[in-house]
Amino acid sequence: MARQRIPVVLVAGFLGSGKTTMLNHLLANREGVRVGVVVNDFGSVNIDALAVSGQVDTMVSLGNGCLCCAVDASGLDAMLGRLSNAEAGIDVIVVEASGIAEPRDLLRLMIASENPDIRYGGLAEVVDAAEFDRSLERHPELAEHLRIADLVVVNKADRVTPGALAKLTATVEEFAPGVPLLVTDHGRVDPQLFFDPKPRERFGQLSFDDLREHDHHDHSEHLHAAYESVTFTTDRPLSPRRLLAFLEQRPPGLYRVKGHVDLGPRSRFGLHTVGAFIQLDRSAWPAGRPRRSELVLIGAGLDAEDVTRRLTECVAEDDTLDERGLLRILRYLDEPADPAAAEDSTDPAEQPDQAEPSEQD
Repeated sequence: MARQRIPVVLVAGFLGSGKTTMLNHLLANREGVRVGVVVNDFGSVNIDALAVSGQVDTMVSLGNGCLCCAVDASGLDAMLGRLSNAEAGIDVIVVEASGIAEPRDLLRLMIASENPDIRYGGLAEVVDAAEFDRSLERHPELAEHLRIADLVVVNKADRVTPGALAKLTATVEEFAPGVPLLVTDHGRVDPQLFFDPKPRERFGQLSFDDLREHDHHDHSEHLHAAYESVTFTTDRPLSPRRLLAFLEQRPPGLYRVKGHVDLGPRSRFGLHTVGAFIQLDRSAWPAGRPRRSELVLIGAGLDAEDVTRRLTECVAEDDTLDERGLLRILRYLDEPADPAAAEDSTDPAEQPDQAEPSEQD
């Protein structure tokens, strides 16, 4: 079976922007997903009405499936290793950065991790709509934080006028062109932007989690900030060059892409992207899977028709292996590229076409 790598989501933002509120909202709506939380701060996080003190190197294990830890940045990679251990049973890890943390440092630490059990799940930058101008004045580096983010969450939108909100979002889009932007209040962001809920099985009496979720969904004020998803499927192989161009020049608002891609004979991969981060994984193609590319694209403000059209244009004209195009996209392969890198063990008898590499596409 293909390995299931645990996504690590980084949540950053200045003090008071609403990071902890958003984190608690994600936890309250995780739908059976076991969430590991790393708190890079000195404070407190309420998880299922239990206060977890943010003391460095303190770990608290809760019976409801959450694991909350508090560390400084230097211990982050070690803590990720503990949480990604199979015994922990964690499905997703959320790192809430300190209000004074430098997101780029955490991002570099995450990307540089050699832990084979985790993968980058994105950097969400939370900004306070009511304090945005003052925060930018005090911290000019906020513009850079927005630029490197994979998702910008404009929180506390209920505290500003429509005109001020429009001006703010225009400024954010100027600093971070193409980065998905969600406008919300009280940190209400749909968890499916970050992780996939699990099918729930219920037996006997309702659990404490069930009661909390029932109570949560009974209140209209807990509606999530909107996002869109697009599904694309084709039985034809995709051109690696065209797909790479699509991924590197992604449509505005596209935050996350997940699925499987067939790039020609013996060249099939799992695909995972978040923001500008792209990763191919040959081991993620399940044994016996038919030759079919299937992608789910998630974002804010997506033009579904344009996304579908652009992906349709990525379909190759024939089954000829575009070796040079494949080499270009293989730089995102999550393992050393070697002569066997394009081999697909699900079709051992299939031989690649011996055509000369083409400069088409």
